[in-house]
Amino acid sequence: MNKILIKNAKIVNEGTIFEGDLLIEDKFIKEIGASISPKSADVNIIDAEGNYLIPGAIDDQVHFREPGLTHKGEIETESRAAVAGGITSFIEQPNTVPNAVTQELLEDKYKRAAEVSYANYSFMMGGTNDNLEEVLKTNPRNVAGIKLFLGSSTGNMLVDDEAVLEKIFSNTSMLIATHCEDETTIRENFAKYKEKYGDDIPMKYHPEIRSAEACYISSSRAVELAKKTGARLHVFHVSTAKETELFTNKIPLEDKQITAEVCIHHLWFTDADYDKKGSLIKWNPAVKTAADREELWKALLDDRIDVIATDHAPHTLEEKQNPYTSAPSGGPLVQHAVVAMFEAFHQNKISVERIVEKMAHNPAKIFKVEKRGFIKEGYYADLVIVNPGLPWNVQKENILYKCGWSPFEGTNFKSRISHTFVNGQMVYNNFKVKDNVRCGERLLFNRE
Repeated sequence: MNKILIKNAKIVNEGTIFEGDLLIEDKFIKEIGASISPKSADVNIIDAEGNYLIPGAIDDQVHFREPGLTHKGEIETESRAAVAGGITSFIEQPNTVPNAVTQELLEDKYKRAAEVSYANYSFMMGGTNDNLEEVLKTNPRNVAGIKLFLGSSTGNMLVDDEAVLEKIFSNTSMLIATHCEDETTIRENFAKYKEKYGDDIPMKYHPEIRSAEACYISSSRAVELAKKTGARLHVFHVSTAKETELFTNKIPLEDKQITAEVCIHHLWFTDADYDKKGSLIKWNPAVKTAADREELWKALLDDRIDVIATDHAPHTLEEKQNPYTSAPSGGPLVQHAVVAMFEAFHQNKISVERIVEKMAHNPAKIFKVEKRGFIKEGYYADLVIVNPGLPWNVQKENILYKCGWSPFEGTNFKSRISHTFVNGQMVYNNFKVKDNVRCGERLLFNRE
């Protein structure tokens, strides 16, 4: 039997921090207490004095690129980077090649993850203009939700037929997650800059092309449709101040029918960073102004925004070095998301308790993840030890993404992940992933 006793940790759970011990037996948290003595000689004891013990982060939006785009990333490589970064569960998106828009293609991804994933996993079913029948077959017990792209996307995944949208919103009881950018507005903006600059549009104009207006038009439509149909809506990667006005903090999270997520890059970077970082911070939706970033932080802290995620979406450095019109949007983030938020903690922007709430508790609540996202007896031992006083610098040699680069390269972080446990197994220790411990499991959801 796998037994691990974590001693003297600052245990962070449900808004409190208390110093104590935690016993893992097999996959589960067996006991939490002020002082636990090992009851047998086969217990692996870890002294976590001075360090935080937090529930593993649940990243509700990643793109791990498998199948079809595996030169950019794979489930194995990116989940490996995720556990090194304190993310123990991920929800992956359907715009792979082929798109996961049939039940058979969706299950193929689950089968692959069962073979290679270091972290727990779920894959979203993709909606299109013509696959409603397939969408409605989705099992709410073992699939995280339905993903709809309401802005430019890969392949046949742009859903721009209003009648189809209303049918999907009206007919599924599952959570619907949306990428919200208005396609018409983006095309009009793009045409103006293309006429002026050709293919070599300066990267700083990306937030003008994929503008705040494009985001708000699309997000507001999605919210309006959810209110009209009663659908359970989760808006991904909110990036503008104006969008934050669409969401409420006046009711408990459990009662919300409409929830929102913000991503690390929108909390960290601004349009002032394009001159230095260029396409490395080209995302959709775009990184926008310092004023937008400030309002996103406000909405996060006053609970209009419920979740912090990554939208991890790797591309090769060669692809990123193309001119604007052919440089893809997206970047790798799972290895550095938790420590980036701890950097914000050191800057007095957010408490550790709130980081845990937004990165572990709330994703578990929103998606109704079974027995994960909290430090509770009987829950799966998905746990992370964070050393808040072990500075390090992000460099090529310590980047684990298959693409081999990070927008955080050169950044000094004050905190570092020292241990990660997935289903009770230590998968990361002393800054090394245990390559033979691929113990991720399919997430299950407490839904009727």
